[in-house]
Amino acid sequence: MIRDDIKAAQIAAMKAGDKDARAAISLIQAAIKNRDIEVRTQGPVADDDALVVEVLQKMVKQRRESIAMYESGGRQELADAEKAEVAVIERFLPAQMSEDETKAAIESIKGDLGATGMKDMGRVMAELKARHAASLDMSKASGWVKAALS
Repeated sequence: MIRDDIKAAQIAAMKAGDKDARAAISLIQAAIKNRDIEVRTQGPVADDDALVVEVLQKMVKQRRESIAMYESGGRQELADAEKAEVAVIERFLPAQMSEDETKAAIESIKGDLGATGMKDMGRVMAELKARHAASLDMSKASGWVKAALS
């Protein structure tokens, strides 16, 4: 499980004296704990790894937005710190699908659902998320789905 990998990395970072990695992993654990508290009222979670991946993807997205703002504001040292955190977070994410693999998955779903136009975009996106959420950047996939349905 990804949680176990994160805990093991936390221990390894402490033993190695890597303060930056330890701090980033602590942030990851805190975000996961917050997410656990949010879903506690909704009942049991079917797939724990999917929940953790969702949290990690959100953290990476937030940091990439921060990097862009810091770089446009001329604060390179802050952007570098965020990049270091992104590198630590991405160690725990599963391998992402390539553009070609994603487009093939979209075509497969499009065929399975009989999707023909933009009116079917919501159904295609929902099915894509259900099948490949952990290994796919949904913001990029949205544009590819739109192109495939036009």
